[in-house]
Amino acid sequence: MNMSLKTKAVVASLSLAAIVFACKDSFLDVPPTGQISSAQLTSKKGLEGSLISVYSHLNGREWRMASATNWVWGSIRGGDANKGTDPGDFSDINPIQRYEYLSTQGVLLESWRGNYEGIARANSLLALMPKATADVSAADKTRMTAEARFLRGHYYFQLKRNFGNTPYVDESVDYGTGIEKVKNDADLWPKIEADLKFAYDNLPETQSAVGRANKWAAAAYLAKVYLYQKKYSEAKTLFDLVIANGKTSGGKKYGLVAKYGDVFRASNDNNEESIFAIQNAANTGSVNNAFPEFDLNYPYNTGPNGPGNCCGFFQPSFELANSYRTNANGLPLLDGSYNSAANALKTDMGLDSKTAFTPDAGNVDPRLDWAVGRRGIPFLDWQDHPGADWIRNQPNGGPYSPKKYTYYKSDVGSLQDNSSWTPGYTAQNFTIIRFADVLLMAAECEVEVGSLTKALEYVNTVRRRASNAAGFVTKGGAPAAKYVISEFPASAFAEKASARAAVQFERKLELSGEGHRFYDLVRWGTANTEVNNYLTYESKLLTGALGGAKFTPNKNELLPIPQDQIDLLGKDVLKQNPGY
Repeated sequence: MNMSLKTKAVVASLSLAAIVFACKDSFLDVPPTGQISSAQLTSKKGLEGSLISVYSHLNGREWRMASATNWVWGSIRGGDANKGTDPGDFSDINPIQRYEYLSTQGVLLESWRGNYEGIARANSLLALMPKATADVSAADKTRMTAEARFLRGHYYFQLKRNFGNTPYVDESVDYGTGIEKVKNDADLWPKIEADLKFAYDNLPETQSAVGRANKWAAAAYLAKVYLYQKKYSEAKTLFDLVIANGKTSGGKKYGLVAKYGDVFRASNDNNEESIFAIQNAANTGSVNNAFPEFDLNYPYNTGPNGPGNCCGFFQPSFELANSYRTNANGLPLLDGSYNSAANALKTDMGLDSKTAFTPDAGNVDPRLDWAVGRRGIPFLDWQDHPGADWIRNQPNGGPYSPKKYTYYKSDVGSLQDNSSWTPGYTAQNFTIIRFADVLLMAAECEVEVGSLTKALEYVNTVRRRASNAAGFVTKGGAPAAKYVISEFPASAFAEKASARAAVQFERKLELSGEGHRFYDLVRWGTANTEVNNYLTYESKLLTGALGGAKFTPNKNELLPIPQDQIDLLGKDVLKQNPGY
């Protein structure tokens, strides 16, 4: 090839430069593969990427017990469900459902570490924010800071409810600057409030991505934190605003989805009822981006004609199923008689799937068959639940299957992921706060400091949606069971005590299996009575799993601080919770 003189001169000078450069030691300084420079991290793309990593940990990632679903910590401990499956499978959950918590249990450490991982990610972003490059506007700085603080408030709220006060670490403390000396002797509530209040004051009403927290999500979460502290007036003020003016990050006015079952459909994610949710996606190349923590919580051995095919965990309890019994007027049995021999639901416990079974013919709340998979009732669009064929171990978990947040047959291959060991990974979101939850929390506030009439209105709004016949589970074109439900009469809310009982029971029915129940019982001060009543009843039917189990007040409300952390930091830094 012929080259001009000019070209030859350029080549020669480049070669010389290479030779000169090669004579310097600096050529040995090769940046590690995958390293991100400070300028990249503090650019708008870098900061947004860091923020997404804070959101991504809401599902716990590899630490499933840190997930905001709280299926073990909120639902199993609250009596909504039994651990289910075989007693030896994931046996670390067994002491949890028996209220025999051990400080050395791995599931406790998962919850602790996973939530602190979320906090660390939020703190990392907040520490980078002052160094933001010129392409980051002041508005973007404020928004990203508010989102990070919203998420940090969420992670600390998770820790507070499970462990009580834990070490509070923000972006000003890091390794080598005293992080290992932070004690768990300070009240977390003011810190959580401050983060959520900042988020409420600074987040926009709408966002570029619907999964991001907005002003109204922060308002609802802050009101919930007030409610947990019995600051009813402060909570009511915010709930009033959320109910009147709140909208999703996508701009939809908050409201109830017309059909109850559609709340839990992947194809209906980010609807008008979704205030804040874990955003999941299927077929991305990683099942951690899907719905990873419910991969165990499907009927067992379903084959191609049912969802998941593994593993029989999270089986709804007898006590929960019975709670959906209604009287002749379509009202719940608030006196607790739903567990009596006359009212308890008929089950196929002990029967194989080929043995004839007479279904329950009594009145039930239609939400039962969206929450509980039971024999003879259509299981979404798959088939009728066959009974024992889908139950791994009836004596250990009972005859029921989990049903909420289960994917449909029509979702397979699109909103469901087939890339891993189980098909039980989906694109379905999990809603941390939904509008029905807000209405019922607002009703609580009205009972305590406001109007019993307003509380009745909120509760009946929720029950009215449940009574929509277009949303009933059907079989052969007709309701699949005898669904009888009505709104509460004014007389049920004539006194504060009866109104309070009605609101609390409505939360049990509406939000079952969604991770709320145990935390509700603790904050109401009824955990000792309710949990032990549940154990007394349930243990007669599941002797091996729950026989002899007992909730101990002033101890079992909180989990023990993981012994691993006490050993690591020292007893002078971390104080163990009472009773452990």
